[in-house]
Parts: sequence; C-alpha cells; structure tokens
Amino acid sequence: MLEALREEICKVSLLGLDIGITGCKALAFSPEGDMLAQAYREYRLYQPQPGWMELDPAEVWASVTDVIRQVTAGIPGDPVQALSISTHGESVVPVDARGQPIYGFITVIDTRAGEQARWWDEQLGKERIFHITGMPLHPMYTVNKLMWLRQNELTIYTAAFRFLCMQDFFFHQLGLPPTMDRTLATRTMAFDVSRLDWSEEILELAQLDVERMSRVLPSGSVIGEIPPSVVEELGLAPGAVAVTGGHDQPSGALGCGAIAEGIAMDSTGTVECVAVASPRLVLAAELMESNLPIAPHTAPGIYLVLGYSSTGGALLRWYRDNFARAERQEAEQTDRDVYDLILQQATPGPSPVLILPHFVGSGTPWMDASSKGAILGLDLSTSKGQIIKAILDSVSYEVKLSVDAMEAAGIAVRELRAFGGGAKSSLWLQTKADIFGKPVLAMDVTEAPCLGVAILAGVATGVFSSVEEGVAQMVRVERTYEPDMALHERYMERARVFAQVYPTLAELNHQL
Repeated sequence: MLEALREEICKVSLLGLDIGITGCKALAFSPEGDMLAQAYREYRLYQPQPGWMELDPAEVWASVTDVIRQVTAGIPGDPVQALSISTHGESVVPVDARGQPIYGFITVIDTRAGEQARWWDEQLGKERIFHITGMPLHPMYTVNKLMWLRQNELTIYTAAFRFLCMQDFFFHQLGLPPTMDRTLATRTMAFDVSRLDWSEEILELAQLDVERMSRVLPSGSVIGEIPPSVVEELGLAPGAVAVTGGHDQPSGALGCGAIAEGIAMDSTGTVECVAVASPRLVLAAELMESNLPIAPHTAPGIYLVLGYSSTGGALLRWYRDNFARAERQEAEQTDRDVYDLILQQATPGPSPVLILPHFVGSGTPWMDASSKGAILGLDLSTSKGQIIKAILDSVSYEVKLSVDAMEAAGIAVRELRAFGGGAKSSLWLQTKADIFGKPVLAMDVTEAPCLGVAILAGVATGVFSSVEEGVAQMVRVERTYEPDMALHERYMERARVFAQVYPTLAELNHQL
C-alpha cells in the first residue's frame, strides 16, 4: 500500500520558483531530477530618486503568476503537486489591513538607509549586531529600510498592518498566511541566529512590533494547501501545497548539493558568490571582520557562510558591451555565443594585468560601496587576451579573499560546486580550480536555486524521506575540474599582489 502511494506521488512534478531583482523564473522537475519545463519573465526596476531602487509589487506578482502558468501549461501529464520559492533577500513592502501593498518594494540594492546603519553602529555596535544576527552591519538589511520608512514616510509606516519580504509576500498573494523561512529572516538583521527567532533586542531598539513581521518556519515546511481558485488559475494539481523555501544563495547551495562540511557553492551570474556549509554556528571575529554573514542553511541542522564579489559576471558583460563589437557581430552572423568568442582569446596562465573588480562597489571582504574599479599593469605590449584573462583571474582572486577568511575561522573548504552562466565556461572553471587549488565541479543544472527549493517541496510532501535523499536523487555533477598545483603557485604570486590593490587605492578611489 505504502509503495503504491509512493509510486503515485512520484508521477507528479515539483515546482521551484526564483524571484530575483530584475526577473523571475519557474522550473518544474520530475522527482528524478529531470527538468520538465521552464519560464522566465523580467520586470522593471524603478529609481524614483538617486540611490533608490524599487519594484512594483503588482508587476512582480503578474510576472510570477505568468511563469507558473506557462510552466504548468507545458506539463499537463505531470501536474505540480508542491511548489517552493527562492528569493533575493532584504527587499520589503508594507501592506495595509486588507493586505494591499501601499508602497513599492524597497529592494536589496536600494542605498537610502545609510543613516540608519550608522545609528546601529553607535547604539549597539557591529560586534553585538553580528553576535545576535550573524550579519555584518550594512544599510541593505530590511530593518534599516523599515526604520527609514518610519523616519521619512510616517503616514505609510503607520498605515502598514504588516511588512512583507519577497517570500512571505508570495505566500500572502497565494491566499496563505504570510510566512518566511529562517534563511530569509536572517537577511532582515532582526533575527536571532542562535535562538532561531525574531530578536527582541533588535526589534525593541528599532521600535518594530513583532506582530507586524511574518511568522518564521524552517525551510521545507508545508504552509498549507493553496486555495482551489488559485490552483485553478495557476494550473496546479488539486490539493497542491506551498512549502517554505529559502534565500537565493542557500537555495542554490542546496541545489548543487553543498550540504556537508567542506562543500562550497560557487554561483557565477551578475554577482560571483561563494557559500560554504558548516555543521556549526561559527560567530568568529575573522568572519565579522571580513563582512561574511553566517546563517541557517536551507538543509536542516547546518549553517552557511556567504561571500561574494559584487561585479562577477557583470565585468565580462561590461567588456562585451564596450570592447567586443567585432565578436558581437560574428556571434550574430555565425549563431555562436559571444562569450565563447571573447574567452577563446584569453591568454593562458596568470595574466600580467590585474583588475580591481569594484565597478559597482565592492562585496566581501571590503563591503565598500564607494570603491571604484581599476586596471593595473598595463604597458604597450598589453593585449586584449591579457585583459580578458585578467577579468577571470581578478574576480576569482577577490572571492578567494573571502574563502581564505572562512578557512581562517575554521570553516573547511574542500571543493566548489559551480552553476550559473559563468559555469558554462570551461576556461573560467579551470581558472578557478587553479586559483583556489581545489576541485571545481560543474553542475548539470544552471538554475540551482530552483532545483534546491524543488527538493524542499519534495521532502515536505513525502516524495523524498530527507534532504539528503532528494540531493542524491536530483543533483548531478556534469564535470570535475582538478587544479594544476604548479600553476596554483604561480597564481598565488599574483593573488598576493592583488590583495594589496584595494587597501592601496581605497583613499584615492573615494576622491573620484
């Protein structure tokens, strides 16, 4: 009887959603890990004032429902029985007592709350903030945005019945209780990472009532059945359930199998991000000083340490848009990928050129929004190929600074599992293996956050008995890149020089 029920369950599909800053995607997977259908939609990012970055909640929701309907229409024989969601963090929208948004989503990349972050430094200090929340003090966190709203838009703040981040907004729109998981709650800077609950100390100082925040559950918790009218509208299976997912990076880590000590996720998109699983909560000074947050993982009972370069693949796109006109034309004429045409020109080995990849400020370990990019080591013999290779090298050097800080804090890093657009490049993955001196595994699914939350949906509904079983069933490695340790030593000579570039240029950069 039980075996027959399990076979029946396995005929359905699992839907993973990923809601980002500029667009959303939906992917349906079989329980065996095969991708059945996918859809993507963009939406507009609004800038009402310099430094402000907002999303229209109605536009986001319209795009989300559109991708869900497109996917479910494409798999009539594999009805979606459960869905879960990966979202970017920090963004927040106030809603009134009827549940209607009364302001735009203030997004993660919105910079208006700098004054509020400075207030926290004076009132509580970055050390205390880190030990409560696991987050390095920064203006981007949700609590700072809400304090800004109270101080500058009091009418809106007072009228708000509740403040929703992107995941709980999604469940609210489905007609379910607004709920977020622990990984997303930590990105508010109001969640106690040790107690795994809202921090009374932070909320009291911020003058925020906990009743105006959403409830928090572990990742992979069933919130409830989606109302029949919504099920019909979205094309889901009758009785389909919604399941808590995660912040996009922990979701991606789950989707590439980074759920054991020493396994790191490496995501190369617009941003280059590395996240490492840890079996314990490590609130070490080395992490705080390098601005590396630690938070619960989407997998139960473990934690995740996160570092990133804020430019990442965007730096290669900058080169494409400004210096690769011939390659763009050839790509159009030959139907080849323009990045393949660019990267095939890269010179082998460490580039003599170094690039400070702070074209939109820096990520970890510096977290300096005012830093600027720089290109060093140019002479009349410098070639395009050296500059192209310097892009790959330098982004990897910067991420390695964060990995080094993790290892100094006792967080083991044994291998990296790569996904995202950059993971399509054999050259870039081999360069990473040689620079990190560790194996880099290319995953066969580039949309790991969607796969990660689909696994959570499967565990919550009994398709899998555990996260570990879901990973074993659905996550696959396409290829492994082993490091050339002799080449690694040559790269490390350049990396030692790179580590001095930001400290040397910081004061000058701040004057530009």
